[in-house]
Formats: sequence, C-alpha cells, structure tokens
Amino acid sequence: MGGMRTYIIRRLLLIIPTLLGVSILVFSVSMVFSPEERAALYVGEGGFKAAARIQAIIKKYGLDQPVYVQYYNWLKNVLQGNLGWSKSLNIPVARAFTELWPASVEIAIYAAPLIVITGIMLGRISAVHRDRWPDHISRIFAIVGWSLPTFWSAIVLLAIFYGALGWFPPGRLSPEAQSIVHSAEWVSYTGLYTIDALLNRNLFVFADALRHLFLPVLNLVIVGNAGIMRVMRSSLLEELHKEYVMAARTRGVPEKAVINKHAMRNAMIPVVTMAGVLVAGFLTGLVITETVFEFKGLGYWAAHAATQLDFPAVLAFALFSGIVFVVSNLLVDILYAYLDPRIRLG
Repeated sequence: MGGMRTYIIRRLLLIIPTLLGVSILVFSVSMVFSPEERAALYVGEGGFKAAARIQAIIKKYGLDQPVYVQYYNWLKNVLQGNLGWSKSLNIPVARAFTELWPASVEIAIYAAPLIVITGIMLGRISAVHRDRWPDHISRIFAIVGWSLPTFWSAIVLLAIFYGALGWFPPGRLSPEAQSIVHSAEWVSYTGLYTIDALLNRNLFVFADALRHLFLPVLNLVIVGNAGIMRVMRSSLLEELHKEYVMAARTRGVPEKAVINKHAMRNAMIPVVTMAGVLVAGFLTGLVITETVFEFKGLGYWAAHAATQLDFPAVLAFALFSGIVFVVSNLLVDILYAYLDPRIRLG
C-alpha cells in the first residue's frame, strides 16, 4: 500500500511540469501570427477605422510586448478563468465550455462503458475460442467496425432510424422537452439532461433525452468497439501462451480460473491504455458524431469555431484537450500500477 501511495505522489508531482509544457505548446501556436493578424480577427471590414481599431486592440491586450510577457499575462488570465471571448457563439469562452461540455460528457458516460465492456467480452470470447466460429464472428465484426468511417456509419444510422423509421431524431431534445427544460420550474443540476431529468422527477424529459442519445452512442459503439476487441484478443492470446499460465494448468487449476484470475489481469494492461485514450477523446468532444447528429457539444463547437477563425475558442479547446489527455494518462498509469505491482518499482 505504501508503494502505491508513493507511486501516485510521484506521478502527481510530474503532472505539474507536464501541464506547464502543454500550456507553452498551446500558447506558442498563437505566436505563428503577427500581432496585427491576431487583432484583425476581431475587426470587421478594412479601411482607416479598422486599422486604428487593430492598433487599439494590440495596445489594450499587450500583443506587441515580449513573448514571455504575453505568455505570463495569458496564463494568469487562464488560471483566473478568463479564456477570452468566443465570436462564433458571442459569449465568453468559459461560459461556452460550461454550457456545451455536458453534452459531450453525456455521450461519454453512456458510450464509453458500453464500448469497453463489450470490447473486452468479445475479445475474451475470441481469444478463448481461437480459430473457431465465435472467433471468426467476432473478428468479422471487428474488421467491419474498424473499417467503417465514423461519418458514413452516422449518416447510415440517421437515414435508417430517423429518415425511414422516424424513431431517433438528431439533436439533444425535442421542442416539447426543451420547453420544459427552459421553464422556471426546471432545476439544472449537472447540465446532463438524463441525470437532471431524474433529479427533477421528469420521466418524459428522461425518455426524450435517451431517445436522442441512442444513435450517437450506437454509432460510437459500432466504430469504437472494434479497437478494444482486437487489442483484448491479441493481448489475451499472448498471455495464454506464457509459462505462468502453463504452470497453473499443470497444477490442475480450472480453465475458467486460469483465464479470469491469471491471464485476464495481465492482458488488461494494453486495454487500459486504449480505454484511457478513448474516454479522453470522448470528453474533449466528438467532432464528426456531434456534427452529424446535431448534438451540440464541445466537438460541434470546436469545428464551427475553427471555420469561423474563433481563435480564443480554438486555443482554449486545444488547452482543454491537452489537460484532459494528461489527466487521463495519469489515471492510466495508476491503473497500470494496480494491475501490475512491478510498475510501482520503476
């Protein structure tokens, strides 16, 4: 237990310079543009007045100061929660995050567990029944899922389940449910409509939110499940041929115990890595899925901000993504140490 605690403390201390490095990399992107180019993003048409406004913005925000001074001022504002103004939404960037992130989180909390659990199960079945019909079926499913472009499968699902059948519409809520959510009686606890609906004891909004979540989640499960399944299969097959597994079988340990208690624990290490990246990617927004299904989360906003040259929004999104992936890697390292105690000694 002491070794695990020491390992976690070491990893937490290492995250500080890592996050500082991420902030420097993100800020350095803005240095590609000149002060005039950055200021011009907030000025309309050209002419004498526009040129005067550009110079006023440069002076106001210190865009002509040395790089280290600009970085210090930018980092100070970030730590205070001041991320700038999003011209694509015409609201502060920090407010945009608080309003849009729940949509991405809501997809993640439904899609990620389904992808990871079903991927591990299918990978286990495929490895245990190698070169038999369960293995062949699982591998065909994985190849098809891995090969499908996300946007194509999303459009097909939308065409079938909404266009043809009319069951699962795009968006987050129907107009009827939106009127309830925006009413004075509604209390927004988390911004996640399914959870808030339960807390507000409104089953209509809960069912409506689930109906709108179904297609985005299904699309992600179809595409994302394949990767977890393939990694699980190859990892478990490798473990089943190692000496400690052979020794357990020689001692008469039941095959189910050999697989579940011995091989599966070590086979999970590469799966944890992939699952960590998967969840981090979901939490930072799903550009294609959110755009096709009109599910307005961070990914949807980031895509539109980029097309409209909303520089503060893009910069804040890049910083947020970097932080999420750094924290995700920290959690993955801790899970590594739990699954394999030898890692704590490294």
